[in-house]
Amino acid sequence: MSEERKEGKTGEQSERPFSRKIMEAMGMHVPEGRQDRLHIQPRFFKFLGFLGILVLIFSVGMFEFSTSPYFCASCHIMKPYYQAWKTSKHNHVPCVDCHYPPDVRDKMVLKFQALSQVVKYVTRTYSSKPYAEISDESCLRKGCHETRLLQGQVEFTPPPKPGKPPIKIKFDHRPHLTDLKRGKKLRCTSCHSQIVVGNHMEVTASTCFLCHFKGAKLGRSENPIGGCGNCHGAPSGDIKIGDTKFNHQEFVGVRHVACQNCHLEAIQGEGEAKKERCFQCHNEPARLSHFSDIDFMHKNHVTEHKIECTHCHEPIKHAVKTSLEPLQYDCSVCHEKKHNIQKQLYMGIGARGVPNRPSVMYVTNVDCVGCHLVPKMSAAASPFLGQTYKASEAACIGCHGEDFRGILGEWQKT
Repeated sequence: MSEERKEGKTGEQSERPFSRKIMEAMGMHVPEGRQDRLHIQPRFFKFLGFLGILVLIFSVGMFEFSTSPYFCASCHIMKPYYQAWKTSKHNHVPCVDCHYPPDVRDKMVLKFQALSQVVKYVTRTYSSKPYAEISDESCLRKGCHETRLLQGQVEFTPPPKPGKPPIKIKFDHRPHLTDLKRGKKLRCTSCHSQIVVGNHMEVTASTCFLCHFKGAKLGRSENPIGGCGNCHGAPSGDIKIGDTKFNHQEFVGVRHVACQNCHLEAIQGEGEAKKERCFQCHNEPARLSHFSDIDFMHKNHVTEHKIECTHCHEPIKHAVKTSLEPLQYDCSVCHEKKHNIQKQLYMGIGARGVPNRPSVMYVTNVDCVGCHLVPKMSAAASPFLGQTYKASEAACIGCHGEDFRGILGEWQKT
């Protein structure tokens, strides 16, 4: 009889569902015929504690591993940035020390937000160019650059050009980070960025040029913010140009000769911000409507989101040409804005409370040369005296007919 019961019990156990076996192994038992009852055995709490410890160990391990640079390099789109970091001066600093703020709470929040990057990578919806924002607090944290604002003026030596001696640039971090520059609040990454892949957090001189030189060149006059000597002094040694030796100290230091008297092409470019560049990031009309709000644009892009200046502005180049080359200067260097009044009159530029009233010919795209046909100088004199073309009544008649004969003289009298 006992053997039959054992066989029956063994048969019942073999017929039980696999899920019931798992529950009983974990310490949870549901009696036969009583699906509304659940018996919790002591080993269930032991299993629960053991599972919690495993989850905690796994979470801590994954958190620590995910904060290491090797985890960043596991994604192929990050490998160029990892290699740039590995060969930089910051290769002893973990990525999260810069890319996450020093506050523990903010770091945890950003860490969970970063899970979206994993989802984008798995679903192949990520961008080929990762975007990151570095807060000033990360740079100025304890143990990093905490005393940078107290150091005063320092010297920066950019990589020298082939065949050129190194140039030392004087720079003070405090006024650039604590004061408004051109009405804009700068950040550490405004000047220290990674525009060129391979140079991790290097000084981007293009930002310096754009800020100091934009609007500084007017005709033959060059007046950069801070002046030339505030960033780099005149060379102290002799400079040989052709067969002539030249020393800047005699002219700049003693006679106070302006730099642009010799270095007229040291500033090249205007640093324009064209609206077409907005479409690289935006396509919403509501965003593009802020294009003319300069204060908003700089606060939102530079101060709050550390967008590099050259993403919006055309670069300004700054270099001194010392080689002997033919003089090929722009005419506007000497002939500065000679036709501004005529141009504004033709375009019908209005003023405050006065709407624009352009000429009908301007609206129909008639160029200046359409009316100014008669040369003022003879062909023999023009190579020496230049050439100016006067307005011709023949142009009026040629387009409008005989009814417009005499209208040029009447227009000039009025």
